Amino acid sequence: MTFSDVEAEMRRLFLAGLAGDAVAYREFLSRASRHLRAFLARRLFGWPDEVEDLVQECLLAMHNQRHTYQSDQPLTAWVHAIARYKLIDLLRAKSRREALHDPLDDELAVFAESATEASDARRDVDGLLDGLPDRQRLPIRHVKLEGLSVAETARMTGMSESAVKVGIHRGLKVLAARMRGRA
Repeated sequence: MTFSDVEAEMRRLFLAGLAGDAVAYREFLSRASRHLRAFLARRLFGWPDEVEDLVQECLLAMHNQRHTYQSDQPLTAWVHAIARYKLIDLLRAKSRREALHDPLDDELAVFAESATEASDARRDVDGLLDGLPDRQRLPIRHVKLEGLSVAETARMTGMSESAVKVGIHRGLKVLAARMRGRA
């Protein structure tokens, strides 16, 4: 089967699924998952767990964004675009997490601070955040303190990405006002 045959069949199944044919849509998702698995495995060689996670994320994104597909365009181009965006998100998240684990030099001033000071600072931050509603506290904690991406935080909290960004902005604004009031 040539690539154009695969493209035509997947497109036919996808469009039938959009029209309400559940069997065709299920078959499309099955074929798309095999296609994505091969596409991502070539790019994430040595990370098989991430490939499977990314395939599932791509399928979910395709389902949620199916209304954005333009029927006059190749379906595989749309599928690959979604996969590339998800791949970039994964690589950014991995890069952030790995940066958090970079070794620090012993000469840094960080090591001069006592454990008590760090504990006091953590308690103060926790106290400030506890005064915020969940829609502000959780995005600040996940994105600003734990280093997660806005997309990861949105998935974890069930909020939209824009709601996460707004929550961070408003929460930091409230915290700044509280800190000015204490000074």
